[in-house]
Amino acid sequence: MTTPRRLPLGWPAAAAFLLLAGPALAQPACIGAQRKIDEAGALRFQARQDARIGDRDRVCDNLGDAEDRYEDARDRLDDCGLGVASVDLKTALRSVRQEKRFFRCD
Repeated sequence: MTTPRRLPLGWPAAAAFLLLAGPALAQPACIGAQRKIDEAGALRFQARQDARIGDRDRVCDNLGDAEDRYEDARDRLDDCGLGVASVDLKTALRSVRQEKRFFRCD
């Protein structure tokens, strides 16, 4: 049995994103934004795995990369006219920054 894939933004935000997006999702910038969000989620997962084994340097590197990916996604959403959807990325960015603070990465 496979586990359903978790959306990083939560299902209400994802539903709102899809409703607002409409034809804009076909634009390459919007497709690239979703790819960046997926990459950031994978990097955060990797950071959690590295935290379990105690590799703080890799945790900080992965969290820094995740933060960069979220910022890139926000910029790409603004480029394709979905600035409203980029508001949800602020929460994700805030949580990455809190994780970086917890691991004393900055």
